[in-house]
Amino acid sequence: MKKALELIPSTRKNLEWREMEGDDCGFHYGDGTNEAQDNDFPTVERSRLQEMLSLLGLEAYQAQKLSLQDSLQISFDSMKNWAPQVPKDLPWHFLRKLQALNAEARNTTMVLDMPADARPAEKESQMEEEMIYWDPAEDIAADDIYSFSELPTPDMPVNPLDLLCALLLSSDSFLQQEIVLKMSLCQFALPLVLPDSENHYHTFLLWALRGVVWTWWSQTPRGLGSFREDSVVLSRVPTFAFVRMDVSSNSKSQLLNAILSLGRRQWDCFWHRDLSLGTNPREIADGLVEISWFFPSGRDDLDIFPEPVAFLNLRGDIGSHWLQFKLLTEISSAVFILTDNISKKEYKLLYSMKESTTKYYFILSPYRGKRNTNLRFLNRLTPVLKIDHSHVLVKVSSTDSEGFVRRLRAIVASVVRAPCRRVSVEDMAHAARKLGLRVDEDFEECQKAKDRMERITRKIKDVDAYRRDELRLQGDLGRKVAQVEREFCQLQWAPEPPEKHRVELRRRLLELRAQQSGQEPSMGLQDFIVGISSPSEGERQYFLRWMEWGLARVGHPRLRQPPETLLALRPKLGGASDFSEPLWPEPLGIEHFLREMGQFYESESCLVEAGRLPAGQRRFAHFPGLATELLLAGLPLELVDGGTLSIPIHWVTGLLKELHIRLDRRSRLVVLSTLGVPGTGKSTLLNTMFGLRFATGRSCRPRGAFMQLITVAEGFSQDLGCDHILAIDSGALISGALVSAGDRFELEASLATLLMGLSNVTVVSLAETRDIPPAILHAFLRLEKRGHMPNCQFVYQSLHDVPAPSPKPRERRQLLDPPGDLGRAAQVEKQSGSFRTLAGLAFCDPERQHVWHVPGLWHGAPPMAAVSLGYSEAIFELKRCLLENIRNGLSNQNKNIQQLIELVRRL
Repeated sequence: MKKALELIPSTRKNLEWREMEGDDCGFHYGDGTNEAQDNDFPTVERSRLQEMLSLLGLEAYQAQKLSLQDSLQISFDSMKNWAPQVPKDLPWHFLRKLQALNAEARNTTMVLDMPADARPAEKESQMEEEMIYWDPAEDIAADDIYSFSELPTPDMPVNPLDLLCALLLSSDSFLQQEIVLKMSLCQFALPLVLPDSENHYHTFLLWALRGVVWTWWSQTPRGLGSFREDSVVLSRVPTFAFVRMDVSSNSKSQLLNAILSLGRRQWDCFWHRDLSLGTNPREIADGLVEISWFFPSGRDDLDIFPEPVAFLNLRGDIGSHWLQFKLLTEISSAVFILTDNISKKEYKLLYSMKESTTKYYFILSPYRGKRNTNLRFLNRLTPVLKIDHSHVLVKVSSTDSEGFVRRLRAIVASVVRAPCRRVSVEDMAHAARKLGLRVDEDFEECQKAKDRMERITRKIKDVDAYRRDELRLQGDLGRKVAQVEREFCQLQWAPEPPEKHRVELRRRLLELRAQQSGQEPSMGLQDFIVGISSPSEGERQYFLRWMEWGLARVGHPRLRQPPETLLALRPKLGGASDFSEPLWPEPLGIEHFLREMGQFYESESCLVEAGRLPAGQRRFAHFPGLATELLLAGLPLELVDGGTLSIPIHWVTGLLKELHIRLDRRSRLVVLSTLGVPGTGKSTLLNTMFGLRFATGRSCRPRGAFMQLITVAEGFSQDLGCDHILAIDSGALISGALVSAGDRFELEASLATLLMGLSNVTVVSLAETRDIPPAILHAFLRLEKRGHMPNCQFVYQSLHDVPAPSPKPRERRQLLDPPGDLGRAAQVEKQSGSFRTLAGLAFCDPERQHVWHVPGLWHGAPPMAAVSLGYSEAIFELKRCLLENIRNGLSNQNKNIQQLIELVRRL
């Protein structure tokens, strides 16, 4: 007779111990399930997933999935760099770290936070990582064992891959997409096939990967090269799979990391067993397929391969996950099989692949396995899999690791150079469907939204022609309206405006608005309106995402030259300029369709206000409500029209009124804006800080200023003093024009004054210590006259790969003292005949950390660089400071939406 108790960490709950005899010895769940019974295996698998979800506090999100908006709410935890103390903290801690692009997001160990006397210290040595055994010979009470096992261990109780799988299974499609996108920026391997042992089906994550876009150096056969930007879902590349058969002494993940890493410092793209948490047993992640890519940069000293290459990694043994292995053999250019032993069972599995055209390579450790047996089975497999001695590699402890990695890279490079299978992620999804795997975007809401997008984008053959024919109110007519409105506004502030000229401008404006109102919405715009009017919130969200990707493909060329430097991008304007003409081609985006809706609403509102159109005959009064729903769903909306560099006042106030109605009693706002020239990282800063979706990139981004709403959790809003934060990104409005640029400088200064005047908090993003745009200084001078000065934070962001040291206090003061050009800008505004420095205007005390130094965004050289840990940590500290200032009332008086509407009108 034998008695035993095993306690596996993922099955601590509902555990009952029973004395059993003979072969039935084992542990039981509270529902009577016996793991020792083979015919109950599916039930045990079900229990593993359910227990993992329960352990992580994710059970509640199985029926109603966790949404992206839920994960982005500002709460008490947003203001502290907290460590998880119980397993239920782990998913939220992982999401917070990932949102901040923290490279240590996967290192989510728990910190024991309990009095020392609450822990039975004399028993702690008996706690093991994977299993606890009880010896009946020891004089330990059962109650002591159970109270002992309930304590969290110092290490993470679940494997990071289990945490990732549980979180993805509990998230909706849009949060899954956000998780995958952030993981790609951190250079983590991405989930491709998500296992679900609860329902015994696996999901191919095509939709989740659609948002991942890379830029890499593309070399043509003639030797000419340029940068190419494309979605990883659509790019066809050679693909190499690494799998394990039975037991292997070598780690697939470590080998893959070594292949992808240049130099001695290895980047842990794939999580592996030698990391601090890598030895924790996987409970639900076996069967997970991960993917990562290598992308060339155009530099010979950095490029391991001359073209993009994808690498796949199957977690677990191929014998237990035959469906996933079958998929990998159908989509890969070559498959590397790691094993110590080839048994008869494995031989039969491989023999069944005899019809496959994929190349196979074996990586063996024969001294651990049965060498002669391996050789016998390999000889039999040689004609079946079409392999020879060059396809069999041996790696033992004495093998030179660097030399072995070079050999693997040479094999990959030789396969890439020869004609080989090249597949995109979409091609992989097609193969997955044939094998019976579920594809995450194969359901009605998503496909209906895609069809509607395609009806719009298939008509776009030429972007300029489409804008002219389908978005008619934004052409010459729209520019004329903006010019007349600008003249009319300037006339309002003249000391004695001539009445005749004022009446003439008013007449011209109404005539132009009447011409606009007489137009009919084009078919493309009507299709767009139908898409965002869907009664299904999910379908609306899918439609917007499909539109973003569809328009990006028809609006951007596949190949483009390397982005210019910041100094080359900055316009060298020495005189008056036509600011109605764009500084660079603006890509076609969702904002253009919303801008067209805004113009229809503007023209109609103007005519109703003038008494030329009865209010009962309005056709577009519902447009602001449609746009407000998009703002509440997380889409940035345009505040300043990027086409005319003006504010559509009726449209913006209409949006804010609808927002006030939707938010009801939760309408207290803090307005946070960022200012700076393009390329200084202000949009990336806001996106990293709050998980927002402002467009980034210097060469192909919208010109206007955009706003996005951030929700404050109800339990925290009273403490913070507001219900929402309205973030405003100045986009490409401030180009750095000098005072001598005349009208261009005046326009930029007016727009900077407007955005700062609306704000409680303004973050000025600077690329160099003496690079404060004159228009921003001018805005400070104007706002000081009005007595409205927002809380200001000046952020110096290094644009180089090597982080610069944090500036000393004296250097911080120099950062705020304007050089010659800025002095001339300040003298434009007469300040009682005396010159005032920016430091004095902004009330900036360098010792109170109004000036921030942020290290470079990338750790290494893109495209294979990850976001640097220093950047992520610095942005988090800035976020904590901003929220602390808001809570302490240092950001001027918070506004409600009605006050914001009035402020927009005044400014």
